[in-house]
Amino acid sequence: MVALAPFACDPQRSRGRRRPEPRPPTRTEFQRDRDRIVHSTAFRRLVYKTQVFLNHEGDLFRTRLTHSLEVAQLGRSIARPLGLNEDLVEAISLAHDLGHTPFGHAGQDALHECMAAHGGFEHNLQSLRVVDALEERYPEFDGLNLCFETREGILKHCSRTNAEKIEALEPHGVGRRFLDRTQPSLEAQLCNLSDEIAYNAHDIDDGVRSGLITLEQVRAVELFDRHCADALQEHPQLKGRRLLYEAIRRMLSEQVYDVIEATRAAVSEHAPQDVADVRACPPLVRFSDAMRAGSSELKRFLMANLYRHPQVMETTGHARDIVRDLFEAYLADPDQLPGGRPPGEFGARAVADYIAGMTDRFAAREHERLTGRRVLAN
Repeated sequence: MVALAPFACDPQRSRGRRRPEPRPPTRTEFQRDRDRIVHSTAFRRLVYKTQVFLNHEGDLFRTRLTHSLEVAQLGRSIARPLGLNEDLVEAISLAHDLGHTPFGHAGQDALHECMAAHGGFEHNLQSLRVVDALEERYPEFDGLNLCFETREGILKHCSRTNAEKIEALEPHGVGRRFLDRTQPSLEAQLCNLSDEIAYNAHDIDDGVRSGLITLEQVRAVELFDRHCADALQEHPQLKGRRLLYEAIRRMLSEQVYDVIEATRAAVSEHAPQDVADVRACPPLVRFSDAMRAGSSELKRFLMANLYRHPQVMETTGHARDIVRDLFEAYLADPDQLPGGRPPGEFGARAVADYIAGMTDRFAAREHERLTGRRVLAN
């Protein structure tokens, strides 16, 4: 077992669970969290939730499930040499998208618009809601009753308004840092950056596989082109998918090593002695300045050439329509919801919970059942 750094999260010193439980006899607290997440209903649903390309568009594109697995793999690869807690990194990584709607960010945006008069909708907050309240697996409590450190990492972003609501229900809990403007654990910071590394890399792969962007187009990005050129110098015969895979592999390796070295330098500069010190420091898990610039250029390329591609925009437009129509239909006819709908604002939130939990294909089938229109293949 790799020794933990003094500034890592130690499961023996966890801030605990909202409902106290006996310690597990053969696992750490963070391993128990990871296992509860893997066995949750919300985790299984990720296999049919959009990353970029909708479920019906192809069998080999990433889904929220495969994305979460890739984030966990990258996170653990970086955590070990830094002396961070790999089990906590894995738990946060596997849970960070549990609250995502069907149809990716298009679904989230549409649901946020629908919920504008009822507090809005944000997938990070919904992920916390899933593990705190919506999962129904245990006789003694709702949700998964995860450790504070795991829940803190899941809540990556939070508005001040929502943080104040969380603080009112859970004083000095996971919402506090957004009010104090302090940082989460290094494990949580690492999951945030691993998320970015993962989706930049796999969206190149999926974009080229889809035919919406080409390998030649991506070579306009210096970070990718440098590794493509190095691969060709070493293996002149490489072409097509093998060249793409090799360039992505080399790019991922450089980013992993860059984060390790940049984070070590930041930790050395600020010298945190424990987790409390980490919270008072600026963000310490980071890219070097040069890698940050390269990653930002890649993100801009993907936004302009893939995420805003006319074919993607057409599909996501249909997805927004499905979410809006479902929301209106369930509000108008509560009997369509399992168990009916509570009154007032709680009713709207119950509708949002139900829609957010849907997979792409279930949402499309429900839309067809309720409206008589087939908007997407399912």
